[in-house]
Amino acid sequence: MTDLYEVYAIQYGALGERMASDMMEGGDPHEGPLSISYYVWLCVGRDRTFLVDIGISPPVGKRRQRTILRTPMEGLQLMGVDPASIQDIIITHMHYDHVGNFDGFPNARFHLQDSEMAYTTGRHMLDERKRHFFEPDEVCAMVRNIYGNRVVFHDGDDELAPGLSVHHLGGHTAGLQCVRVNTRRGWVVLASDAAHLYAHLERRMVFPNYFDPQAVLAGYDRVAELADSWDHIIPGHDPKVMENYPAKSPDLEGIVVRLD
Repeated sequence: MTDLYEVYAIQYGALGERMASDMMEGGDPHEGPLSISYYVWLCVGRDRTFLVDIGISPPVGKRRQRTILRTPMEGLQLMGVDPASIQDIIITHMHYDHVGNFDGFPNARFHLQDSEMAYTTGRHMLDERKRHFFEPDEVCAMVRNIYGNRVVFHDGDDELAPGLSVHHLGGHTAGLQCVRVNTRRGWVVLASDAAHLYAHLERRMVFPNYFDPQAVLAGYDRVAELADSWDHIIPGHDPKVMENYPAKSPDLEGIVVRLD
């Protein structure tokens, strides 16, 4: 029997306005500005709960001049969720803004694509343009978690539980994966950085930081196949997500919205 999940976007950070040319390859430099929000996502089922990504660590956020509104752990606590209770975390990819708070989740195991681990520890990291978006300490932390039997590897598409699956897309990084979740309104896809903004999907434009631009475009088609409609696709960094969906409760307005 396929489970139904409640799905929440928790905003934990922000980045100031950028011109369209900074956000989209080929974007008009006269167009903009565009803003970025940083999220983690919580999927709550009848029997299991999954957290998707773990966000920027405060020290990295400060060094990279990102505004940290609250840590993901604090966001969960505002929802009444103890971070220590989280047992399954899906890492969509290992860029610094998705994998920075390992210490906040002491009892979790991490679901990761084989190809992402190979990418972050192999020859591609000799290219400064690619490794700029990774933190060596966080890559090493994932390696330590492997040795601690806390990593579950996936090679392509995989069902983690009835009603929740991961799907390898690549493109933005070699091992980027999205998450497909069954909800009361249908199949929702947490696209993460397969599409940073709604505009990337609508205009089929590519965020300038990528591993394979053709795979990025193919990823747009794949998430559309996996979701029940375009309105069921949740981009990874669009501030409009907080406008398009209702707050979990009045006291969490502007912090947590419900996507299901």
